[in-house]
Amino acid sequence: MVAISPHLIVLCTCPDRETAESLANEAVSQRLAACVNLITDVTSIYEWQGTIEREQEVLLMAKTSRDAYNALESLWQSLHPYELPEVIGVPIETGSEPYLQWIDRTVSP
Repeated sequence: MVAISPHLIVLCTCPDRETAESLANEAVSQRLAACVNLITDVTSIYEWQGTIEREQEVLLMAKTSRDAYNALESLWQSLHPYELPEVIGVPIETGSEPYLQWIDRTVSP
């Protein structure tokens, strides 16, 4: 039986740096993420309502726990300007044990 990872990377695209910083600050200050990286100059190409769109966005990459995911998703969806924000959790299958322990100590849903 495969163990379910207790740690996640949560991805979320934002329309601009101001929005991204606001969402990141809220996540960290509410202890829903230990760290959120802002990756700028991301080009997203996607279909929306029958049209192919191309946008410059900022990608958030949050390190968090599975237990905090629902609260983080709710927070970001409530603050996000998009009608349908991307909030996707990806399991961290392996990592530096001291770093994963830091996530555990820092995040408190």
